[in-house]
Amino acid sequence: MALETLIASSFEAPLADQPKRRALVLMGGGARTAYQAGVLRALARLSRKGPFPFQILLGTSAGALNAAYLASRAQEGGAALEQLATFWSRLRSGQVYRLATWRLGPPNLLTAGLTLMRQVRRHRALLDTRPLVDTLHHHLDLRRIGAALADGTLDALGVTASSYTSGEHWTFFQAASAVCAPWRRPGRRAEAQTIGVAHLMASAAIPFLFPAVPLRVDGQLEYFGDGSMRQLSPLSGAIHLGARQILVIGVGQPQRAGLTAPRTTGLQEPSAGTIAGHALASVFYDTLQADVEQAQRVSRTLAQLPPAVAAALPYRPVEVLALQPSASLDELALKHVQALPGTTRDTLAGLGALETRRSGTGSAAALASYLLFEPDFVDALIRLGEADARLREAELRTFLDDAPVPAVR
Repeated sequence: MALETLIASSFEAPLADQPKRRALVLMGGGARTAYQAGVLRALARLSRKGPFPFQILLGTSAGALNAAYLASRAQEGGAALEQLATFWSRLRSGQVYRLATWRLGPPNLLTAGLTLMRQVRRHRALLDTRPLVDTLHHHLDLRRIGAALADGTLDALGVTASSYTSGEHWTFFQAASAVCAPWRRPGRRAEAQTIGVAHLMASAAIPFLFPAVPLRVDGQLEYFGDGSMRQLSPLSGAIHLGARQILVIGVGQPQRAGLTAPRTTGLQEPSAGTIAGHALASVFYDTLQADVEQAQRVSRTLAQLPPAVAAALPYRPVEVLALQPSASLDELALKHVQALPGTTRDTLAGLGALETRRSGTGSAAALASYLLFEPDFVDALIRLGEADARLREAELRTFLDDAPVPAVR
């Protein structure tokens, strides 16, 4: 990603015309992205009295919902960061999805299969996401995004989605005039569009669980799903939009072996929970760390060039600061599996997808973590995000380049 994108994006405007824009990139992960709200609430303590600290917002999947929420309140300055945590703390699974189950005794494969069949026929997916549409309409005033772009509070908002129709990964961006032109790279496209609820629903459409969403691109309709799918270069969109500083908050944790029971009775066949959890972990297995390391490596190389050579080149280094959870979110979710809505829990249990014995433990917790939009789990994620931000406070202060303020508490 890094070198090609740095070169290409830098040629799109003269260097003298490029301000030092700061971007916030929010990765996807269902309910796990409440962690981002915790990080940003801690960050709010560093920028409460100042203007909104980011000029570019880019989100993927549930991270796109967070980015759009922030964009709609950016004119309120640093307070918008804290308001995101308040929004998450009041959220419930019933405001995100609905699952109507068959009532034929205790959870079993038959009732789960009938429920799944009915849901897919009605909603083209396991879950009915119309509650999330209502929630977004109620809590997001998307008209304020345009106002924030018009008065210079923001330069751009972007959300990503993956086309089931063409197989390409798209970035849809709403920007102030002349900030960026659409771009096209192998497997990746970008187009300027006014961001609406449909874009957010498409970006957050977890495959199989949430239905695909139609969007119009190149003058025709294509069906889109979760932006985490086929996202090979998480930072490239922000760089194309002109970012020279990037704070990226991810929630992906591909190493889940710590929750797998020790093999004491020989090799065991994976449960449905193991397979389902592994499949979702693969969808949300972001290439963030590799992308960050490559961007940092290229930027260090550019910074080490002789000043005369660096000044003659048509690109500039990009500063990247990445935060990810310091503790296992699967292990955290395991403590709260029973908080899933009863209908969701019964259906998943009937399918064997919440098997928490033997080798299913870690993956069942992983599966639940994407759907646990419930207070105890959300609050635990927010607290973890705040704690991780406090541990990185010195780096965050340097990144924000603010005058000293009281320490984060």
